[in-house]
Parts: sequence; C-alpha cells; structure tokens
Amino acid sequence: MARQTPDADVLVVGAGPVGLFLAAELRAEGAHTVVLERLPEPTGESRASVLHARTMEIFADRGFLPKLGELPPVGAGHFGGLRLDLADAAPDHPYAGQWECLQYHLEAELERHARDLGADIRRGHTLTGLSQSGDGVRAEVRRPDGTRYILTAGYLAGCDGERSTVRDLAGFELAGHEADKVMLRADIAGVELDNRRLQRFPDGIATAYRRPDGTTRLMVHRFGEQPAGEVTFEQVVTAWAAVTGEDIGHGRALWLNRFDNASRQVTEYRRGRVLLAGDAAHQQMPVGGQAVNLGLQDAANLGWKLARVATGQARPALLDTYHAERHPVGARTLAHIRAQAHLLFGTEEVTALRDVFGELLEFAGVRRHLARAISGLDVTEQPRPDRPAEPAPHTGGRARPLRPHPSHTHPSGRSTVDRLTDKTALVTGSSRGIGRATAIRLAREGALVAVHYTANQAAAEETVELIEKEGGSAFTVRAELGVPGDVHELFLGLERGLKERTGDTRLDILVNNAAVTSTGAAPEDLTPEEFDRYFAVNAKAPYFLVQRAIGQMPSGGRIVNITSGVTRTAVPDQLAYAMTKGAIEQLTFHLARILAPRGITINSVAPGITDNGSALFDNPEAVKAMAQLSAFNRVGEAGDVADVITFLTTDEARWITGAFIDATGGTLS
Repeated sequence: MARQTPDADVLVVGAGPVGLFLAAELRAEGAHTVVLERLPEPTGESRASVLHARTMEIFADRGFLPKLGELPPVGAGHFGGLRLDLADAAPDHPYAGQWECLQYHLEAELERHARDLGADIRRGHTLTGLSQSGDGVRAEVRRPDGTRYILTAGYLAGCDGERSTVRDLAGFELAGHEADKVMLRADIAGVELDNRRLQRFPDGIATAYRRPDGTTRLMVHRFGEQPAGEVTFEQVVTAWAAVTGEDIGHGRALWLNRFDNASRQVTEYRRGRVLLAGDAAHQQMPVGGQAVNLGLQDAANLGWKLARVATGQARPALLDTYHAERHPVGARTLAHIRAQAHLLFGTEEVTALRDVFGELLEFAGVRRHLARAISGLDVTEQPRPDRPAEPAPHTGGRARPLRPHPSHTHPSGRSTVDRLTDKTALVTGSSRGIGRATAIRLAREGALVAVHYTANQAAAEETVELIEKEGGSAFTVRAELGVPGDVHELFLGLERGLKERTGDTRLDILVNNAAVTSTGAAPEDLTPEEFDRYFAVNAKAPYFLVQRAIGQMPSGGRIVNITSGVTRTAVPDQLAYAMTKGAIEQLTFHLARILAPRGITINSVAPGITDNGSALFDNPEAVKAMAQLSAFNRVGEAGDVADVITFLTTDEARWITGAFIDATGGTLS
C-alpha cells in the first residue's frame, strides 16, 4: 500500500508568541506548517511586556525586529526585587537592557509575519486527540462549529502554554515544584499611583507602572494570602489596600490575572515526533519577562532543526540537540527564578539574605553575570549550518532565503563549532590513542561516532563516556579485524547502532585507524604468520571497510586512512609494518579518482612518534631521545594528529583528496 502524503510537514499547536515565531521559523526553512489555536481571536491581553537582549538579537537577525516598530527601553530590571540594570550584561551590545513590547502587539506582528511566510494558521481549531507512529503524527481536531477532522504531519510541536494539551496527550513527564505563592496582576485605568518596582511593605509586595497610554500595570502579593479561583477586581482592590494602604476602587479593570511560583519542567523536550517549546515545556514565575523570552529562544533553537528534519534535509538525530541544548538552559533559568521567588516572597526571614545579596550586587562581575543570565546572552548553543541551495518543494507557502544564526558555544562551556552536525562517523581502533582522540574531536564537532574496538570493551566504553560527558553522542561496536567475516561483523553492529539512533544506516565519515604495530623484530626474524597478520589487519581490512562503506556513503563523504611516517624514512625494524602502510597510501591515491565524481574525498594522514599511552612514554630518557626527531623538539600528542584528521572530515577540506598529509611534527622535513 502506498504511503499517504501527510497534510503538513509540521503541526504547531498554540498561536501565542512562541508558536507563531516557531511557525515563521519553520516556513523560512521551507517546511509546510499548520498552526492550530483553540481561541477564535487574539485575547488582546499583555501578560508579557518586555523583550531581552538575546530575543532582540534573534529578531534582528531574522529581519523581524523592524516590524515591531520603535520599542522603548524599560530601564533597569531587577533580581528578586533588588535593582539590577540589564544593560550591565554587555555594555557594547546594541540591545542590552530590556525593551517594552506588549504581548498583544508582539502576537499580532508575529502572526502577520508567519502568514506572510505561508503558515496556515487555523483559529478556533482545538486539538482533541494525538497519536504518533514511525511515519508521523495523527491529530484529531475540533472546528469552531463542533465538527471534527483528522490532520496528519511529520512532526508536531506543542507551544500551547502551561496547561498544554499536547504535553498531556503525548505523555510528557512534568517534574518540579508546585506553587505555594500567588501574585495578583491587573491593568487598570483611571488611577493615579506613584511608580514602584516590587516595593516591599510590612504586609506584602506591590508594583505599579504607568504606561504612556495612561493604563497602570499593578502587581500585588499579600503575605500569607494565596487567593484561588478567578481573579476579581474586588480581590485586587482589597489586596492593594491591605499592602499599600491605597484605595484603587474607583479605577476600572481592563485585564485581571494571577501568576504563581510554580517551577516545573518536562524531563524531555522530545518524545518521538512530538516536541515542546515555551511554557508547555517549562512552567516558571514570569518575573522580569523571562518566561516569554525563554520560550521565544526555544523556538529559535528548534525551528531550523525541525524544518530540516521534517523536509528530509537532515536526519532525526539532529532533533536530539534541541533537548541537549535547551533543557539545561531552562533548568538553569528556573533555578534562578526560584531564587528570585525566595527573595521576593519571603517575609522578615529573608531580610538578612536580601541585605547580603544587595552587597554582592555592588560588584560589577556579579551584576554582569546575573544580567547576562536574565538577558539570555550567556546562552551558548549550536549554530545553524548553511542550508542547501534549493529547499525541498512544498505547496501552501513561500520559502524565504536563509539568514545566518548568531555564533554560539555549548552550555557546557565547550566549543561547539559543530561543523559535523548531523554527520555519522566510524573510527576503527578508537578505544585509545589517536583513535580515541579522533573520536572525541569528531563528536565535539557534532558527529555521532561509532567507537570500534577489538577486545578492550572497557576502554571503548570509556571513550564513549568521555564523549557523552562533553555533550556528544557515541556508541561502541566490536569486531576483530584481519579474520574472516570481520567487515561484515563490524558493519552489522555499526548499522544496528546507526539505525537505533538516526533511523537509517548512512555513514558520512570513515577513519581507518586500527592497526597491528610492529614489535621491532628484525626483517630476517619475521615469520610468515606475522607477515600475514600485518597485511590482514593493516591493509586488507581497510580495503574492504572502504569497499563496504562507500556503498552507504553520500556525496560529501569523507575517508581518512592512517598511514605512518615510516613509509617516508627507513626504519628497518618496521619494514613489514611500513609495507602495509604503503599499501594504505596506494589505496588512498588510486581511490581518490574513483570517488571524486561522487563528491567523496579520501586522504592519508601520517603520524610520527605519538604518545599512545604505552609504557615507553613513561621513560623520560626515551621521550627526550624521540623528541629530538621532531622539528618542534617534542613528542606528538594524540590530539595533534586527531585535529588534522578532523579537519579532513569537514567541508573546509572539500578540495583535498588523494593527499598524503605529513602529521609527524616535522620529522620528515
């Protein structure tokens, strides 16, 4: 039976700021996108009212910021009610500080922006059921007239707020702290109040801010009182009078709302083909506008990745980086907001803590650290690589040209150039030495790495553990090389591991590193069995590994064969070993012509004396003698060679093939 074409590449549930921005991001990348929103019309409410520096930067990058018009600066922010100027985050940043942008205005412009890009936004359409399979998602939807229909899509993104239907239907686990403090919030006309920012009184906390249109935004928390149910104007009037002693009963409520200090986050941002962003993924007190900014930055991270996977330009494993990057950011933000809640809602028991914290804020480094965290400027994540020249064709909207994302680094603090994002790699003999260093380097660049070993499973698992500690992805695969069936066994394990993690068996990078090294025997003492063993492992196995790999290697694939400096300098005790490495160089040289029409490069890298962790390198005198052979007067490190290998696997090395790369540290010069 023919597979049915889905109704959309991506279904977005929720047309708040996060859902609308995600829809725009998806359409900008060419993904056919449908947005469902249960409300028939925008509410006109403004729960959120400020944008922070990172969000402004993202909007400017997309060319969207001018559509919002001139946004006035709000002035200094706060941390737990203690004054903190967000401009301290980065004085030279064009958007440092915070900028007023009422939510109803932001939503209106984002909806216009998403529609202009071709998003299909369906208001009054409510998600009532959800299921997913290996091929996509199936959504049950109720129209405004009560009739129902089915929508199918490759993926679904839940951006439907803190009471997310998507989160419940898809079975996401929400962990964290329930609320025990409530703050009332209202927009009121017809009152004259002095502006105040989270001012503390004996019985509570109060905020008043008069907007240019004459409306006053109020927030009030009364110690010990946690009102439930729908917020009424009478509740606000009573609480305000109890805390401040001021009467606002003559005013007129334009909007009433409450928020609390719940702090919860889903344990995973992705379950199969369903992903969450914004308040659907994390619930937090919306202090200082962090909630909406956090959600918009979720959408910026997810949009291009989801679009590329949904349109077949990238493999599903790319979506795992969304959780890997945004979940830690959300967790850290929630922790900071919980700290602010303690400072805000505590009574006299937090006075000493507030005093000490206030002293710390006198230090520029402390202010900068906190301001960057609130502004999102310390968030470091994977940049979007260049997009293919021609997007996948889709109906129902217009794709827009790509814009580069800001450069970032990973939240863990490691560098993430990520030139190998969405690539898969096999490194033979990667349980130690150059192989291990290469596997780690490739993973740092974003590749999923298969760590091959022959016998030392513990060492291979240690390589994987080192990669995963840095936020990378890897798995082990075992096969003894140089024996009958070796390549078949290796690729069975490789393909199983790739299929489980990416959904297919494509291999982008092969590094033939495994080898039997010479024992230093004199040529006259070498036995036929030893000679055959050298060639079986060092030459025959790489030949057939390449033969097998190129059958599932796409255009742009990379093969790196590890040879040796002994093919260029006479070392009699290494004769048989040198012969096998010479064979590898010939394999590289001749295959370069054969593979070039497919866009696959193949190169040889020749290490010199390199510290592989063996006991020899614990002998200072031996190391000193070996170091003298290098132009740098030192012994090579595994990482020195791994960096050369890694370069050859990137797009920057696309014009290098059939080459012999001297990585001996000048030993051959």
